[in-house]
Amino acid sequence: MEEILSSGLQTAFSILVAAYLLVRMEARMEALTQAITELKAIIERM
Repeated sequence: MEEILSSGLQTAFSILVAAYLLVRMEARMEALTQAITELKAIIERM
């Protein structure tokens, strides 16, 4: 019983860490996408 509980907690912790990192990475990816779009617009004006 103790092994099942320990395994479940480790799995839940791993899922939470992965979800947290994905949320943080999504915000950075959106910022990079915006920067690339702005750079493309500037280059096209030249």
